Amino acid sequence: MTFFAAENVTLNFGGLTALRDVTVELHEGEICGLIGPNGAGKTSLVNVISGVIRPNAGRIVFDDRRLDLLAPHEIALLGVARTFQNVEIFADQSVHTNVVTGLHRRLAHGFWSSALGLPVARRGERRAYDEADRLLEAFGLGAYRDMLARDLPFGILKRVDLARALAARPRFLLLDEPTSGMSEVEADMTIGACRALGRERGVTLLVIEHNMQVIMTLAERLVVLHHGEKIAEGSPAAVQHHPSVIEAYLGTSRVHA
Repeated sequence: MTFFAAENVTLNFGGLTALRDVTVELHEGEICGLIGPNGAGKTSLVNVISGVIRPNAGRIVFDDRRLDLLAPHEIALLGVARTFQNVEIFADQSVHTNVVTGLHRRLAHGFWSSALGLPVARRGERRAYDEADRLLEAFGLGAYRDMLARDLPFGILKRVDLARALAARPRFLLLDEPTSGMSEVEADMTIGACRALGRERGVTLLVIEHNMQVIMTLAERLVVLHHGEKIAEGSPAAVQHHPSVIEAYLGTSRVHA
């Protein structure tokens, strides 16, 4: 059984076709890159998968469930999580607190257990704090633990966002430009953390990334969109030499840079 499939997806905005008959399949535990020039339809596809937008045609199937028939919060409860190009963070909260918020879906105790200070709630909170600290260390964020998010640069906030997304232990994680705003050193560390934590937790990753060095290193397979259509699919080595890809987006100099 296929773990995930976007089948013949078409998405229109008025007279504009954002996606045209796009099919993408992923196996469980796979890291797949989604690339293409600006306006290719990458974020539109992620929006359809996460329930932000309903497709005009086609269907989205995850673990034998039709995601295109569900609301975003219902999709999230199935273990599908995402990050955004622009970080959505609690600016007035600490880095640690922001990551802890990603654990709320996994906490077994309810409101009254927390309000009454019952042992089950205290144990759950302790585990949540420990898990958050572990993720902070994995993403090189330990030194920023108690700093307010509003005081930190964009590249660090992107790492906080990734740590928070992984805190929920999703089965399927959609990453939109995860290394944007990062230095080369930060990007390398982020790649390593995503790969290691993804394998450790069995997370399937679909990654939009404009940094070709990053995506060629991280992804096991690439899907290329151009003008809303899938023009190529395969290993990074195969895709980077595909004539249609070179013409549409990469360019020989960029691929080998």
